[in-house]
Amino acid sequence: MLVESLYKSLGHYVSHGRLHDAFKTFSLLRHQPSPSDLLLQSAASLLSSCVEARSFTSGLQIHAHCVSSGVEYDPALVPKLVTFYSAFNLHREAQSINESSGILHPLPWNVLICSYAKNELFEEAIAAYKRMVSKGIRPDAFTYPSVLKACGETLDFASGKVVHGSIEVSSLKSSVYVCNALISMYKRFGNVGIARRLFDRMSERDAVSWNAVISCYATEGMWCEAFELFDQMWVSGVEVSVITWNIVSGGCLQTGDYAGALGLVSRMRSFPTGLDHVAVIIGLKACSLLGARLLGKEIHCLAIRSSYDGIDNVRNTLITMYSKCDDLRHAFIVFQQSEDKSLSTWNSIIAGYAQVNRSEEASYLLREMMLHGLQPNSITLASILPLCARVANLQHGKEFHCYILRRECFKDYTMLRNSLVDVYAKSGEIVAAQRVSDLMKERDEVTYTSLIDGYGNQGEGRVALALFNEMITSGIKPDHITMVAVLSACSHSKLVHEGQKLFTEMQCEYNIRPCLQHFSCMVDLYGRAGLLEEARDVIQRMPYEPSSAMWATLLNACHIYGNTEIGEWAAEKLLEMKPENPGYYVLIANMYAAAGSWSKLAEVRTFMRDLGVKKAPGSAWIDTGSGFSLFSVGDASTPRACETYPLLDGLNQLMKDTGGYAISEVQSSDDELLQEVG
Repeated sequence: MLVESLYKSLGHYVSHGRLHDAFKTFSLLRHQPSPSDLLLQSAASLLSSCVEARSFTSGLQIHAHCVSSGVEYDPALVPKLVTFYSAFNLHREAQSINESSGILHPLPWNVLICSYAKNELFEEAIAAYKRMVSKGIRPDAFTYPSVLKACGETLDFASGKVVHGSIEVSSLKSSVYVCNALISMYKRFGNVGIARRLFDRMSERDAVSWNAVISCYATEGMWCEAFELFDQMWVSGVEVSVITWNIVSGGCLQTGDYAGALGLVSRMRSFPTGLDHVAVIIGLKACSLLGARLLGKEIHCLAIRSSYDGIDNVRNTLITMYSKCDDLRHAFIVFQQSEDKSLSTWNSIIAGYAQVNRSEEASYLLREMMLHGLQPNSITLASILPLCARVANLQHGKEFHCYILRRECFKDYTMLRNSLVDVYAKSGEIVAAQRVSDLMKERDEVTYTSLIDGYGNQGEGRVALALFNEMITSGIKPDHITMVAVLSACSHSKLVHEGQKLFTEMQCEYNIRPCLQHFSCMVDLYGRAGLLEEARDVIQRMPYEPSSAMWATLLNACHIYGNTEIGEWAAEKLLEMKPENPGYYVLIANMYAAAGSWSKLAEVRTFMRDLGVKKAPGSAWIDTGSGFSLFSVGDASTPRACETYPLLDGLNQLMKDTGGYAISEVQSSDDELLQEVG
């Protein structure tokens, strides 16, 4: 009666985590005449309790008692001992017990193999499985998932195939649990075919089965198959997990179906699974790419209600979303509300200002970031360098170049080197751009495109063509941006024949379908060369609606070469578009003035008044060596105006002398002319 009472008390203490009282009771129980199986069960319970309480010393005492009692290798105790030592990552001791026990049941080996796999000791897990089989122990449904995971993680195809073979000749080949593990292993091997065949032959499937195969297709970039299988899963009535939702909606993002991704995220909200922070990020990215600010705000509200807005990745994606939706005010609010700003958070806000060419703010934020003790990484530089290129800020570009050179981590970073080439090329320092390119170990189409564009803008069309041919010879295939750059280079140098040849080759040899930009280059090419009929034919025959910039290009060429017939046609077409750019109305006015069409010139003035168009004075940033100075047309108040105007007059005369586009006397008095007519 006392023994039973002590045993019940021990069980009560163990279940309530009172380890000290349980051990005292076990000590009393040992000194009472009691059945051996009762002591074994008590020892087994105490070992499990030691694992839960993380009490290693107490567990050793139990093991010592078992050894002294001669029951160490009892079938009821061995699995508990293996679990105990495995829990404390003492796998050698756990395996030693298995080896010495002589038990032919798979349970203790399953515990050991599972522990190896959980601790990412995958090779040891495979070795333990092989040792288990060599001892004549038959694996069960709990053995295979762990060893299959180990084979997949180590990409041990040979061992995986052997394990698969043993499953095929066992009764477990129809086990859902085992089949799911097999599919996951073949996913790791990249063998989609076998994974799909295993899935198709399953008589019973659960959510894990569907998710495993969809994930398999996603890993290999086979999104059509993944989407098709997702639809089948939906029809089958299986509950779709949040992981599967995220895989498929993420796939929509990758394949450019941004609306589809947003639709899936929206559908997820009405299901019990709801949205996790990954789904929120996917939804925000889709809003960024669609420019859907209001939907992005809704997801932002949901993130706040779910407490996801404190997660770094969610916060950074919010900043990016608002930035790409032209809402820098809210982007900056999210940034300011971030208590612990990571480097990624700073990068997000800097990129937001950089992409809209807000160079002053981007530079200020970069300085603030560094004052907070954070150093720019490759992502920071990849955001800020293109900005330097777009605004031709050579001084900042040089500073970043020095920063990159001083840090070994940026060595041979092609993307950053390409950005440097672009900065120098767009700033007119083509020799420096070429030097950076020559020092690169590997050049790609971006490198060549920047150089071609740089040489082309400086009128070095022959050099640009030579670089293009070098690129082709190197086995680098041009893209549509490269073709715009090389066609533009031909245009600036009036290389009509070469431009025509490249335009044809683009379609026939490089399989690039001409877009509006390419046709614009051809209009400019013919226009600069005075081939105005050919330029007109390009506009009339192309499969796109001409842009206002294209009409303006043709109009300017007609004005230079005195072709009033085509010029008036282009002017009328440009007026029909009611462009917002006031410079276009100046071009139209110049055309009508040259043709003597004063009544039409008056109409232009009326157009501008009715549409509220005002010609803002032209301005530019001038690098004075010690910094940048804003210079506006007609502004004599700047400190160095007396130096600037004579220099501009000299440059204008030089452009006239070389036959390029220059500011003509008619163009210089546009505002006066319009005022007179008005």
